[in-house]
Amino acid sequence: MMLVSSLFGLFFAAFVAATVVPFQSEVLFVALQVAGHVSLVWLVVVASLGNTLGALVNYYIGHGITRFEGKRWFPASPAQMIRAERWFQRWGIWVLLLSWLPVGDIMTVVAGVMRTRLWLFLLLVGIAKTSRYIGLALITARLIE
Repeated sequence: MMLVSSLFGLFFAAFVAATVVPFQSEVLFVALQVAGHVSLVWLVVVASLGNTLGALVNYYIGHGITRFEGKRWFPASPAQMIRAERWFQRWGIWVLLLSWLPVGDIMTVVAGVMRTRLWLFLLLVGIAKTSRYIGLALITARLIE
């Protein structure tokens, strides 16, 4: 039962951390790794899946938010939207490989605004998120040796 609750908690933490909600999943990931009760492979898979699906929420927010442009409460000015779109067009979909960074949430929203192909979005974000957790696992393993 502890295994399931640990993995569910990690999934939830990673999911929320990838959305626009300010949250971190790394502390829980490292704590579970150090505790050693859960396979490292499962930790990476569950955290990566949760984080990627959380980014998908951002994608769909971006995909649908443009219909509200011009409203007073809209979170970005027209100039900011144009700047974000130009930035994304300049650097292309490859910026999604950096979606694991703290500003990655914005990149995943802009990818939705720009109507990036869903399969390509999931592939690039999945690679980025998985690489991040593998890197974190390697660093943690090195530090606890």
